[in-house]
Amino acid sequence: MTTLAGLTMSCGSGQNQLNYPKAPMDEAVTDNYAGLIVSDPYRPLENDTAPATLEWVKAENALTESYLSAIPYRENIRKRLTDLNNYKKTGLLTKKKDGKYYYFENDGLKNQSILYRTDQPDKEGEIFLDPNTLSEDGTVALQGVSMSNDGKYTAYIISRSGSDWNEIYVMETESGKLLADHIEWAKFTGASWNEDGFYYSSYPKPEAGKEFSNANENHQIYYHKIGTAQEEDLLVYEDLKHPLHFHSAYVPESEDFLFVSASGEGNGNSIMYKNLKTGGDWVVIEPSQDYDINIVDVTGNKALVLTNYNAPNNRLMQIDLSKPSKENWKVVIPEGKAVIKDVTPAGGRLLVQVEQDASDRLYEYDPDGLLIREITLPTYGSVAISADKDSDEVYYSFTSFLSPASTYSLDLKSGESKLLHQTEVGGINPEDYVTEQVFYASSDGTQIPMFLTYKKGLEKNGQNPVYLYGYGGFNISLTPGFSANRLLWLENGGIYAQANLRGGSEYGEEWHQAGTKLNKKNVFNDFISAAEYLISNNYTSPDYLTIEGGSNGGLLVGATVNMRPDLFKVAIPRVGVMDMMRYHLFTIGWNWANDYGRSDDSREMADYLYSYSPLHNIKNDGTPYPAILITTADHDDRVVPAHSFKYAAQLQASDTGDAPKLIRIDSKAGHGGGKPISKIIDEYTDLYSFIFNNIDVTPKSVEN
Repeated sequence: MTTLAGLTMSCGSGQNQLNYPKAPMDEAVTDNYAGLIVSDPYRPLENDTAPATLEWVKAENALTESYLSAIPYRENIRKRLTDLNNYKKTGLLTKKKDGKYYYFENDGLKNQSILYRTDQPDKEGEIFLDPNTLSEDGTVALQGVSMSNDGKYTAYIISRSGSDWNEIYVMETESGKLLADHIEWAKFTGASWNEDGFYYSSYPKPEAGKEFSNANENHQIYYHKIGTAQEEDLLVYEDLKHPLHFHSAYVPESEDFLFVSASGEGNGNSIMYKNLKTGGDWVVIEPSQDYDINIVDVTGNKALVLTNYNAPNNRLMQIDLSKPSKENWKVVIPEGKAVIKDVTPAGGRLLVQVEQDASDRLYEYDPDGLLIREITLPTYGSVAISADKDSDEVYYSFTSFLSPASTYSLDLKSGESKLLHQTEVGGINPEDYVTEQVFYASSDGTQIPMFLTYKKGLEKNGQNPVYLYGYGGFNISLTPGFSANRLLWLENGGIYAQANLRGGSEYGEEWHQAGTKLNKKNVFNDFISAAEYLISNNYTSPDYLTIEGGSNGGLLVGATVNMRPDLFKVAIPRVGVMDMMRYHLFTIGWNWANDYGRSDDSREMADYLYSYSPLHNIKNDGTPYPAILITTADHDDRVVPAHSFKYAAQLQASDTGDAPKLIRIDSKAGHGGGKPISKIIDEYTDLYSFIFNNIDVTPKSVEN
């Protein structure tokens, strides 16, 4: 028997007896939801800056580290992941208004990819902006780059330590000279240029010490003129009657109009515009947030929009801005059986991305909406397009579960694609693996698609390790994509399973609505049915099955474990929404109400949320739970760490068997966006170490 600080490991048993830190408590805390009384003893953990919380975090991290450091192959996993991530990653070419081509590239293990520019698409570029120089530890990430329409200025948007808070800087494009302009406390924003300035979105400066937890209200749009201080910026739009709305600004290249979109409390967005040349009042195109209206292009007085108005799978429509009411909208590309995902104007044509059974298809249309051809793609995958409506130059990237993003040029006249760049990962042959798509029945008979990726020659003997991933919410679709970290799982005989659950956008708005509010349990049942399918078809068994999900997917994992703890050996809820009764009280949590409903909506809604809330449904009767590793981060101001803190404390205090229930709390990190590659490798080292240790499988590819 090996004894460590706070940890006793019984060698060979696979079980761990852990001395969990005692969390700060107040057993008197209760809430009343229209007569439903809910206790919240770990409410003190919501104060993430309190000394008692900080001490608990320190003790939890020490316990988790002591457990992980005892796993003999942990450092070998780190080395293998480092090797797998050490390959050249080249992004999609984009031609900008200065006539040059820009692309991101990482030559291997740089924490952040560098933005390069070049005079020719086939010529190696020079460094334009290197985010790695903005911090010593790589925790400053580039969130967006926007060039003025005359090419003179470039605004770039950064975040620090994974926070959703943004700062905006400006440089002279040609010289790269950094100007004095500096915007703070921007959030969920771009930089939309008009003349020598840009529009951006921000919140009022938050209270000191509560920057990452207090609710954000009153999203405002400002105009910043180059060469002036932020204090002089012009407030362009706010809506004090609706403090929980998001507002975003868009100016077309002609700089004729300013469009403002509002969202946050409906299924879609409202939209209005103001004429920047003639002035005048705002003209409302659509006042409600009942459906999506996304501007594709504006030419003269005509706007092309992609919308699900009376079309759950989306359609392309034209709006005459002089008579913008819906009865005057004209259909350009009608709704089809598959979802129209995006439309990109290019050289007088329209490139249309369609999602069919959770995989991208690409089509070319003429401006009147007549189909010209389908652009053939290699396999199941995802597409990104770079084009200009006035240029014949079109570039697109394609990625799949087994191939990093490859870049192609597209000839609009012939429809032929030319491969410009294909990335290879050293020591991995994609031909050794295969991806298949299966369809399985959920508990109510609904057919759910799922991708399975694994090594060729797999034997269905019920003993294959499976990593089952899902999300199921917020109209977000899970299409195939590449991860170098996933290769470690695959090369060790594991199956990666990605289930396309209801709540996403895989089959349009009806699919989305089928996984929201009082339908939310459909999502959990879809996930459980995915596990049952894998077991009944002999891909795996409960002893080898791991589930993982992040954010809304963390909620998915937490809820599913409570419902069917017998199905899984390991569960990884990452940055999850775990307290469904109070989620709307923190940062921008109120924005999730359209998917979840709120506990103060009605007694019916409160009862429903309470019935699956991960925090409130942990069993305490000796029912064996899988091994659970919770992850969160100190700068997560999307899903505040209090969710994971309270869930971990309750889980550790409950009688759920001997399997470990640990929490990994990262520092100088947030919800996941912009995370430096060093931290990503550290995190996956710990996840895989924890998983392999608890399914009792030694990964062969990391052995010395």
